[in-house]
Order: sequence, then structure tokens, then C-alpha cells
Amino acid sequence: MKRKAAALITGVLAASMFLAGCSSNNASNEYVSVGGYKGIEVADIEEPEEINDEKVEEYIEAVLSQYAAPEEIKDGKVKSGDTVNIDFVGKIDGEAFDGGSSEGFNLEIGSGSFIQGFEDSIIGHKPGETFDWNGNFPDPYTNNPDLSGKDVTFTITVNFICGEMITPKLTDEFVQTVSEESKTVDEYKKEVEKQLTEKGTTDFDLQLQDAAWQAVLEKAEIKGYPDGELEKVKKELIDPYKEAAETEEIEFEDFLQQYYGVDEKEFEKQAEDAAKDRIEQRLVSEAIAKQEKLIPADAELEKEYETLAKDYGYEDVESMKEAAGDEEILKEIVILNRVKEFLAENAIQVKE
Repeated sequence: MKRKAAALITGVLAASMFLAGCSSNNASNEYVSVGGYKGIEVADIEEPEEINDEKVEEYIEAVLSQYAAPEEIKDGKVKSGDTVNIDFVGKIDGEAFDGGSSEGFNLEIGSGSFIQGFEDSIIGHKPGETFDWNGNFPDPYTNNPDLSGKDVTFTITVNFICGEMITPKLTDEFVQTVSEESKTVDEYKKEVEKQLTEKGTTDFDLQLQDAAWQAVLEKAEIKGYPDGELEKVKKELIDPYKEAAETEEIEFEDFLQQYYGVDEKEFEKQAEDAAKDRIEQRLVSEAIAKQEKLIPADAELEKEYETLAKDYGYEDVESMKEAAGDEEILKEIVILNRVKEFLAENAIQVKE
């Protein structure tokens, strides 16, 4: 994947391309022209670091810390400043309401996280006790205006008082809770070493691909856009925001100011710039893909979609297609990925 060259070698390569007429290193159509994409020069990218025992231990310590949990203190009484684990159910006129209930909720008494009086009502209670507290929502209540000024009853159960955080030990039992393939500590350490090594290689490859792609984009000459496509893509980008404004039942201009701090004119300019960027990337990638015969056949596309669905965290290809809406978008991504890989494989890294 990685190729390096000194300045002299780079010069010789450039000269040989010139003498050959560069006929095989130029991709163009009526909309775009890009030459010199094979052997594109990019800044040298640092090789992935070697994964040793120390790196493995650091990673495992980070995993263990994610599973740290407070000591469960089940004697004594709750006092101000304590963090307690509680269950609660809120009811208005005897009916539970959305967002008014939770189980296993950690609450610092005195933090002001709940409506006035809720936290103070827990002070003096012991773990294991359940009680009702009657209160009312402030008016206005900005978190949920529908609840403003209403009387509420919360049934609260104190599960335990939270003590110091306890980090689990690395045992075979713990390994089996965090890994689907390892059963023992030794197996897990080998799994982590493999994961970190693969991640380092993947990160390196992606950096090289992105660097080569950006260098090619800078060289590309855009002659124009297919008829109507700029407005089409621009509309696709803007419509979701307009739908969100309608859902919020506010004017589009007010929606943009409130959530994004821009006026409609500036927003449309940003959308047009984004649309141009998307179209230009597609035009360049398709031109190179056609020149280098990288466009996948239908059977290949389905296999590529399976990989894409896995990478993007979809349950299957169908759910990914449904989310994308237009399968052409997925095909664009596949072609772009192939082009990036091709460019990286042929790129020349030059030390600065």
C-alpha cells in the first residue's frame, strides 16, 4: 500500500510520464478532466505504531474503567450531597406521564436536577424505603410546557447510596461479558492485540486514501454540471431542514436562526456549496473509475453493499437501502471507495 520516493526518483517518474504522453493517466468527460492521478504525491504518513504488551494493557484498563460502578451502600440515611440510586414513577391525576419514570437512576442530592422539593424529599430516607412525594411543576416549565404548573405525585424507591467507584478485575468471567470470541484473559489479550493492529492498519490506509483523494480533487478541472443536477442535489440537502421546521411549526427563517444562527440566504449558499462538492466528487470518481475499469458489476455491487452495511452499522443491506432512499447514493459511495483505494495504492509519499 505504501510507496515512498526521493525527489530524484519523483523527477524521473514525472519525466517518464511526460515522454509517454500521459495517455493512461488522464480521465475526462464533458464535465470534468483530471490528469496525473496515478502516482499522485502526498505527504508522508507515519506508519502504524507497533502494538506491544503496554498498549494492550492500556486498552484493557480503559475497558475496565468503563465498567466501573459505585459501591452499593445499603445502610444509613440519605443526606445532602450523597449520590443515591433510585427508582421513581411520576403521576398526574393518577396517570403516569411520558418522561416521568425511571429505574436505577443515579441522583446527586442537591444538584438541582429535578423540580424543587424532589431531591430534598429523599433526605433522611434509608435504602430499601419507598415513599410518595407530592409536588408541582414550575410555571412556566421550559423542559415540557405541557406540564407547567401541574400537581404531580412521585413514588420514589431508594435502592442504595452510592459509595466509591469500584473498577472490576480482569478475570475470565469479565472477559466473557465483553467479548464474543474470547473465554479467558489470555485469549482476550491476544484478541485486543489483533484488534489494535488491525485498527492501526485501517487508520493508516484511510489517511493515505483521503490524502491521495484530496490531492486529486485539487488537480481536477470542473467544466460544468449535468443539467438540473445542482438544483436537484441542493433541494435534497435543504428539504430535511424545511420538514424539521414544519414539524416544529415555525417559519423556516426563524428555524434557521434559532438552531443554526444563519439566515436563509446564507443557508442556501452553504447548501449550494455542499451540493457542488458532492457532485464534483461524484464526477471525478466516476471519470477515474471508468478510465481504470473500477465500476462494479451488479453482482459485485451486492457484495460491496454487504460490506458497506456492516461498516455503517446496519442490520442488513435492505435496511441500509431503505435508510438511503436512493440506491444511486450507495453506488456512488462504493465507486468512491474503490477509487480512493486505487489512488492510495498508486500514490507516492514524499517526506516533507
